[in-house]
Amino acid sequence: MLHHVSVGVHDVERAAKFYDPVLKTLGYSRVMEFLPDAIAYGESRERPEFWIGRPHNQQPPSSGNGVHVAFLAKSRQAVSKFHAAALKAGGSNNGEPGPRPDYGPSYYGAFIYDLDGNKVEAMLIEPAKAAVRSAAKKSARKAKAKPARKAKRKTRR
Repeated sequence: MLHHVSVGVHDVERAAKFYDPVLKTLGYSRVMEFLPDAIAYGESRERPEFWIGRPHNQQPPSSGNGVHVAFLAKSRQAVSKFHAAALKAGGSNNGEPGPRPDYGPSYYGAFIYDLDGNKVEAMLIEPAKAAVRSAAKKSARKAKAKPARKAKRKTRR
């Protein structure tokens, strides 16, 4: 649905010192640079999905009330590494890594503020254990199932 998201920062190179190690924990890296104005992050140069940059109107950036960016993580461990790297890089805590039942029974995330006050999250939706067990049982039953026998055809004499 979305092509990319941009957040405003005061100093792009300063912000990059924060985002480089933080986004690396999730498998993202710098894929484009237009210094001193902007840097893009993503999985490849063809997918510059998250941008940090100076506002186009050359005014100071401001973080929105309620706006935040959530990055998809591959594991709980990646969420924890994201949070720790963000704090180490100078960000501030906005929610320790952990389950977020308010967002759904399988939601796990961590929240931080970057150096410019932007709200950033790493999250994943874990497969429901019951659904995983049910699917595994169903697959096991199918594998053990014997092919149906063809009905014998009666002939009249």
